[in-house]
Amino acid sequence: MIGPYQLGCAPHCTAARPRTSVHSRTPPFLQGDRVRTSFLVRSRRRLLALLGTVALAVAGAVALPGTAQAANILTNPGFESGSLSPWSCTGNLGSVVSSPVHGGSKALAGAPSSSDNAQCTQTVAVQPNTAYTLSGWVRGSYVYLGVDGGASTWTTSPSAYSQLTVSFTTGAAQTSAKIYVHGWYAQGTYYADDISLDGPGGGGGGGDTQAPTAPTNLTSTGKTSSSVSLSWSASTDNTGVTAYDVYSGSNQVLSVSGTSATVGGLAASTSYTFTVKARDAAGNTSAASNAVSVTTSAGSGGTGFKQAAPYLYLGWGDPPSATSVMSSTGIKWFTMAFMLDSGGCNPAWDSSRPLAGGTDQTVINQIRSAGGDVVPSFGGWQGSKLGANCSSASALAGALQKVIDAYSLKAIDMDIENTDEFENEAVQAKILTALKTVKANNPGLKTIVTFGTSTTGPTYYGNRLIEQANSLGANIDVFTIMPFDFGGGSDMYGNTVNATEGLKAKLKSTFGWDDATAYAHIGISGMNGLSDQQENTTPAIWTSIRDWANSHHIARLAYWAVNRDRPCAGGGVVSNCSGISQNNWQFTSITAGFTG
Repeated sequence: MIGPYQLGCAPHCTAARPRTSVHSRTPPFLQGDRVRTSFLVRSRRRLLALLGTVALAVAGAVALPGTAQAANILTNPGFESGSLSPWSCTGNLGSVVSSPVHGGSKALAGAPSSSDNAQCTQTVAVQPNTAYTLSGWVRGSYVYLGVDGGASTWTTSPSAYSQLTVSFTTGAAQTSAKIYVHGWYAQGTYYADDISLDGPGGGGGGGDTQAPTAPTNLTSTGKTSSSVSLSWSASTDNTGVTAYDVYSGSNQVLSVSGTSATVGGLAASTSYTFTVKARDAAGNTSAASNAVSVTTSAGSGGTGFKQAAPYLYLGWGDPPSATSVMSSTGIKWFTMAFMLDSGGCNPAWDSSRPLAGGTDQTVINQIRSAGGDVVPSFGGWQGSKLGANCSSASALAGALQKVIDAYSLKAIDMDIENTDEFENEAVQAKILTALKTVKANNPGLKTIVTFGTSTTGPTYYGNRLIEQANSLGANIDVFTIMPFDFGGGSDMYGNTVNATEGLKAKLKSTFGWDDATAYAHIGISGMNGLSDQQENTTPAIWTSIRDWANSHHIARLAYWAVNRDRPCAGGGVVSNCSGISQNNWQFTSITAGFTG
């Protein structure tokens, strides 16, 4: 919720503390000068890329390489088997994890020590004098991808997956290549997923052009709200089948060596169509199997999660008695603002009030004693935010967990705003990954993301947030837009509906949901009375918005803020009343009528 950013600076208007890091070993490309600026790093990347291009050009002058057919010849490239095999990692420092992933439901995690960079390798058969392209999705402080004795590349991407790609040409007598990925000494865990070596496989003498037979009898052997299990009959091939590629529609989602697979990261109550293709060592690919369509089970969120929860801010605007408002209106839930960083990635109300023993805990206890509950809101428009300040997704997840544990929470709201969080794609990814982690660690926890909108739907950064939520498999329960201070003008009802329909369209296109499923993942968080742009949401307009929300069965209705739910016609945009004519707690009473 935007909050008091133009209504007078709230007590949490503090500058974010600078973050520092200490490297115990300097990567070889930075030895002697350390990391100074991103410009320096980018310049060195361009230099390395140029040198690599020159080297390949020289190699090409010696012998013309063969043309590689685009087929991934690695086995277990996305680690979806759940084991490392046939990858091998030094020092037993590699493992298969379920989060964070780039695609599917598994990824590689390498944990470098002070003396081992956690290199993981796979050796594959290749053809001599042939061009290959190696690529992979990686995440970490320093991550390297390459071929032993040949080309390599690297990146630093601690908050989100990024793709590395490098090309090389095999020698005149070369029949195998060792592919590797590794991090750097004592620089934290790195992750790798969906690694691909595109080109013809070895072992076929370069002359194998016969494709395997198509897999048969593809069936679904089980499903959940987020996964589908498949099995099929084996294909045959003159040189042997090396892998089966599983497709959802036209997208390859898994590659496995056996005749069964489980596709994860799916949306609840959604239909998917799967096919499977077989692949041999030479890269020949079969025709597709029969198609099977499966609808995932209904999720525990979806239409089962309905929440009317206006914002209550104990640090601003003459906060009212929560229990008095409850008894007057029938409201049960409040969204409590704002949880911020008190320093060192430690959560506190407004960066200063403690989790335990303070006013906030007292009010929460009173709300619960009266039969209600709360959902804390992390972030807001300004202040020292955990999403921006915590050094990693795991650190942020740890901060969120402290609050979850302190209050035994059923739901949390991440209010993602401003340039430090909303307009920072790396921070967006950090927040979404942290939410994915706490959701996995706290069964039944509902996760809400709240962000700004235009009158026609999400902006660029809103669309990017939704796309990242999908690619990261964050499994967000509710995407809540804030249709105010958005150019709504004199038609706040019509523009709120238009913005929500735009959000629905984006959710459908991104997740493949139908209308009902998309609506069931939507929230609206308005502003009562006058906004900073002099938009006027009257009680009658808010009632119409609530009725529309009920008829379309969205998941959440909120507004900013109960502190302002008092009359002061002509009073302007202030913190303790709405600036219009209304009854005390009228907007809260209307909101309490939201049932979804």
